[in-house]
Amino acid sequence: MANDASAVFDTLSPAVSRGSLADSFTPPADSTLWRKNFLLGAATASYQIEGAVNEDGRLPSIWDTFSAIPGKVLAGDTGAVACDHYHRWEADVEMLASLGLEGYRLSIAWPRVMDAAGVPNRKGLDFYKRLLNRLKEKGITTFVTLYHWDLPQHLEDRGGWLNRDTAYRFADYADLMSRELAGTVDAWATLNEPWCSAYLGYGNGHHAPGLADDRFATQAMHHLLLAHGFAVPVLRANDPASQKGIVANIGRGTPNSNSAADQRAAHLFEVQHNAWILDPLLKGAYPQDLFELWPGTEPLVLEGDMQTISAPLDFLGINYYFRTNVASDGAHGFRDVPLEGVERTQMGWEVYPDGLRDLLTGFKKTYHNLPPIYITENGMASDDQVTDGHVEDTQRISFLKRHLAAVDQAIKAGVDIRGYFLWSLMDNFEWAFGYERRFGVVHVDYSTQKRTIKRSAELVAKFLKERKARA
Repeated sequence: MANDASAVFDTLSPAVSRGSLADSFTPPADSTLWRKNFLLGAATASYQIEGAVNEDGRLPSIWDTFSAIPGKVLAGDTGAVACDHYHRWEADVEMLASLGLEGYRLSIAWPRVMDAAGVPNRKGLDFYKRLLNRLKEKGITTFVTLYHWDLPQHLEDRGGWLNRDTAYRFADYADLMSRELAGTVDAWATLNEPWCSAYLGYGNGHHAPGLADDRFATQAMHHLLLAHGFAVPVLRANDPASQKGIVANIGRGTPNSNSAADQRAAHLFEVQHNAWILDPLLKGAYPQDLFELWPGTEPLVLEGDMQTISAPLDFLGINYYFRTNVASDGAHGFRDVPLEGVERTQMGWEVYPDGLRDLLTGFKKTYHNLPPIYITENGMASDDQVTDGHVEDTQRISFLKRHLAAVDQAIKAGVDIRGYFLWSLMDNFEWAFGYERRFGVVHVDYSTQKRTIKRSAELVAKFLKERKARA
């Protein structure tokens, strides 16, 4: 049907030739993606690519600790070496520029830039200065995330995000980075995916630091959002020319049936996954339905906290990957009901581009003050292999086309979306899944650190070159 993003581009067969793939990736002539001011880039995160965890004064992070615990990460993998980006950053920037990518979203490793007493670590700071200056020399728009999950272990030892003091320490960190890097950053994001930090880290224990209590999750979330709120005015004061925002992962929940119970379950799924973060940011209050789902888990909120959290944003980063089909659990919550016969990625996630469009258009209706949006992560994992020097990541090409079509549809429906970042620039440490799951548009051979540009990256580069020629 006409409003189905999956129907805008046909799913590609693995047998499609390289030539026809190149012809088929170009968006339709009326696509808003042809706009020269629609930013198209790629994203990474510090712990997932940098390696060098014990070099130049870097302190341990919660992910160093967590991944060293047997059974926490697939195959016992850690980020100790990862993509060795700390040593190979110059070649990686050249690769990024060679693809014509217009933006690069990176994160800073908090444990790399200051010690436990808050004293700046010059070697760590100089790494990011060199990296950002080179990106600016290449004309690449820089999006910098301050926190992509690698909390210094010494702060976790004092309670981590369960300790309100961590929010104040984050403001100190934001102050240091924005003073040191002012002029090299086009957009600052305070946090990446606080839902994952709070729920996966403190609610179910699947991520660092590995705690599991719903009450912990809601309190950690409050302190994470408070840290964001404390940091925004600091960033505005120190680097007024840059944009300031936050990055949230969003999830589409659909009911397994038309029953009222299943409809309510889908609503509660989206409350827990989306409104838990967006309501405090954009409405200044937590959704009360959350505490129907998790009774008795209300966080300790002090006077003025919600005003701090809901300070105006210049942009909202949105990360989207899949939808979840749910049914009532027979009580006050929901349970996953995986659908059969649907396309899935290597992660087991359903490919559902319409969910991205539906969520974006829904947010426009729900939040009158919705800021301009960047899709700060979108992509998929596949078991990519290098054959004769090439990687034919056919499913990813189809995935990206259909999700970009969904973005185009949301823009045409009135949502102010200003850019899109591929996740990820290159294969990397995929948290609890180690190195098995490959999200990159560039293949990494972890034994040699050889980078091989995948067919998806070639096609994105071809489109960008064509768009530039048209402009």
